[in-house]
Amino acid sequence: MLICCWGARGSIPVSGPKYLKYGGNTTCLEIRTQDDKVLIVDAGSGIREAGNSLLAQKRHDYTLLMTHAHWDHIMGFPFFKPIYSSKTKLSVWGCVFAQESIKDLLSRIMAAPHFPVDFSTIRASITYADTCNHHYELGSMKIAPIALSHPNQGTGFKFEENGKSFVFLTDNELGYSHEGGLDYQQYLDFCRGADLLIHDAEYKEDEYKKTRGWGHSTYNAALKLAMDAGVKKFGLFHHNQERFDDEIDAMVDDCKKIISAQGARLKCFAVAQSMEIAL
Repeated sequence: MLICCWGARGSIPVSGPKYLKYGGNTTCLEIRTQDDKVLIVDAGSGIREAGNSLLAQKRHDYTLLMTHAHWDHIMGFPFFKPIYSSKTKLSVWGCVFAQESIKDLLSRIMAAPHFPVDFSTIRASITYADTCNHHYELGSMKIAPIALSHPNQGTGFKFEENGKSFVFLTDNELGYSHEGGLDYQQYLDFCRGADLLIHDAEYKEDEYKKTRGWGHSTYNAALKLAMDAGVKKFGLFHHNQERFDDEIDAMVDDCKKIISAQGARLKCFAVAQSMEIAL
């Protein structure tokens, strides 16, 4: 599988010279399967650029997998140009949690007075799979869900193909039990031996004293999970909107020092917008 990041930021898009390395778009990943199926994970502001890229490649058939419905993970949907083309076939998968349906969830963000173009103007052919705790298959790739520990709930996923596995746990607060969330051991078991773990690593320890219960982990807690689970690569994700590039670099450097001190063989990095990872 090939993983492309179109947005790794949390809460709100940011811009400026201090955000150039890791980017300012909110959550959106694109995963290509071995048989060239297109899976988009979340519709944060990064989905706008993903859509432009897909249209330039004359690709019109995609699946959108939703982790949860917080604003920074759905705000880009109205700017996803493929939905305005009759050539587009889009399947949307995910758990609706507090909403009546995924269609209802997405249509509300385009309703007046929040957006000038109504959901009814969409020309794409869209199907919806409103399912929770459902295992999916997309071509040669298998997708397993796990509940996130996050306000209003959410779902993380493990993607497996050709003996390789990628675990994506955005917006997951380790060590704090939100409604529907799981304990540390369950996340550990889910991640164990993964080739790649991308996990929420929004806060530093001193910041977390004020943000405990907000639904996000410290980078230290995420690193501990990665090491305990024996994953091969660990990517820090959901970068705080106030976190400049040099601060993220410092977090990665600290992780590497901890890894070295413990004699682990884990490779650590911070996920950056436009980054591609092949498994």
